[in-house]
Amino acid sequence: MPLFGRKKNDEALRHTPEVATLPEPPATGPDGLRTLEQHRDYLLSCVEELMPFGQHVLDALGLSICEDVTSGIDLPRFDNTAMDGYAVRAADVQHATDVRPVRLPVVGEVPAGASAPHRLSPGTAMKIMTGAPIPADADAIVPYEATDRGSTDVTVNRASSPGQHIRRQGEDIGVGDLLLAAGSRIGVRDVGLLAAVGIDKVMVRPRPRVVVISTGSELVDPGLPLDPEQIYDSNSYLLAAAAKDAGAQVFRVGHVGDDPASLKQLVYDQLVRADLIITTGGVSQGDYDIVKAVMPELGATDFAAVAMQPGKPQGFGLIGEDRTPIVMLPGNPVSAFVSFEAFVRPVIRKLMGVTPYVRPGVRATAAHAMSSIPGRTQLARGVVRADDTGARSVELVGGHGSHLLGDLSKADALVVLPHDTDFVPAGTELEVWLLDQPR
Repeated sequence: MPLFGRKKNDEALRHTPEVATLPEPPATGPDGLRTLEQHRDYLLSCVEELMPFGQHVLDALGLSICEDVTSGIDLPRFDNTAMDGYAVRAADVQHATDVRPVRLPVVGEVPAGASAPHRLSPGTAMKIMTGAPIPADADAIVPYEATDRGSTDVTVNRASSPGQHIRRQGEDIGVGDLLLAAGSRIGVRDVGLLAAVGIDKVMVRPRPRVVVISTGSELVDPGLPLDPEQIYDSNSYLLAAAAKDAGAQVFRVGHVGDDPASLKQLVYDQLVRADLIITTGGVSQGDYDIVKAVMPELGATDFAAVAMQPGKPQGFGLIGEDRTPIVMLPGNPVSAFVSFEAFVRPVIRKLMGVTPYVRPGVRATAAHAMSSIPGRTQLARGVVRADDTGARSVELVGGHGSHLLGDLSKADALVVLPHDTDFVPAGTELEVWLLDQPR
């Protein structure tokens, strides 16, 4: 049964939505291929940032704020003590020492969250707890450690200076101060800052709702028995994890067999909850590449051969009445993951309004000679190491095969071997994408 109790709508499935065509795709080279950069920029040009809405500050962690946020209060809100001790007039204890301590009557107590019972008279002290407001006419705090902690009278054996251990109103944040600029991504410490000034909701761009679908009649969910000709569905798990790591809210639908009607119905059902759909498999030239056959019936699509390895066959579309973006990736697991890093992660980040869209590259020297295929941007799996000076080097992990998941799991970087390169000597400086950096 379709999700959400939605009735199968055969008429809708037979009807191709009347949607505007996609923007003109980039021109291909003499070999009929577009570059990785051209394809990525094309996808980014076809999607828009999601509309902002009010979100609780805790739920907004990691999201992009859509307005300047200023403080409506001072921090601290009032002069308060940074220590447990006694509020005094500094002049009354300016000569206190261990040899000649000063003894003062204790005339009250100020706990945190309460006001002083009265002004502080000369020659007296008032017990005070950390965070409590400073009594009027007090100008210093003597910490417990410099006293005998008396309750009726207190002996002070260390001098204090004016302002000692007092946190002044507004010394951290003042009314009207800019806390977060529009476009900032809300981090852990930002959540604390917003809460401290009394802000419980902010306008942010939401996490994109990403639906992940893998295709192929040979696929079986992990945990179930396999027939001899079947394999486990790793792609939907891999891509769902990658999308979640990129900040999306993910719905892993799982897999669908090589049946055009089933795929069409499944995608149609998912449009109600998707800001982005990712499919894997079915975009090459095979007789059972159903994604390439079916998706044009649901909207405007673009299928391209990209000058990269792995990940040459790529697809993109805007489908359904809401022109929901769909990125159609190849079926080999390493190809799917590399394509995600190259194209889908930037799209997710644009939907979220988080910059930079593209994972920043860092420089590392080749630890050994590397070969590549001229005319293709090679995204090889690698391990990056840093020496005591912080200089990075990178070595490849395993081969270039697009099925080698074991090697992919060992890698912590993708090594960018440029399209005009067939051989990289050891010691050459290369661009690498660090995969384990915080998003």
